[in-house]
Amino acid sequence: MASSNPCIEKIFLNARTHSAWIDKPVTDETLRELYDALRWGPTSANASPARFVFIRSAKAKERLRPSLAPGNLEKTMKAPVTVIVAYDLQFHQKLPKLFPHNPTMRDLFVANPALVEVTAPLRLPPSATSPPRCRPLRRAWHPGRRRGAAPPRP
Repeated sequence: MASSNPCIEKIFLNARTHSAWIDKPVTDETLRELYDALRWGPTSANASPARFVFIRSAKAKERLRPSLAPGNLEKTMKAPVTVIVAYDLQFHQKLPKLFPHNPTMRDLFVANPALVEVTAPLRLPPSATSPPRCRPLRRAWHPGRRRGAAPPRP
């Protein structure tokens, strides 16, 4: 299948999983640019349940070790940045702000908790929902984050 659009071709037809990395750090500016693009991705009702945690330090990556599949262990530990993509089961609480033209949308999810469980993973970037690694984010862990504090920018 070919496409006349080079962006579609690059992202959807030619992109492949990388297993080796250049020994070069990823700048804060690059992570901010990536995050800014990810956070505005289209989601149903602007729900935006995705939460991203960027991990650089060896110490933080060691905390991931027990959760990693054997085939991903070495490349995750060597990567300059690892990103945890999870979903927030309380995403609907932000709908009055994110979807203001339909203020009752939040109530739909409050009245039906099973709908939250089914809906949240469907509103993530496609590669984030590959089972079994996709898990709900019930309490975010982030190096240096205080409980209840606003998520830091990467």
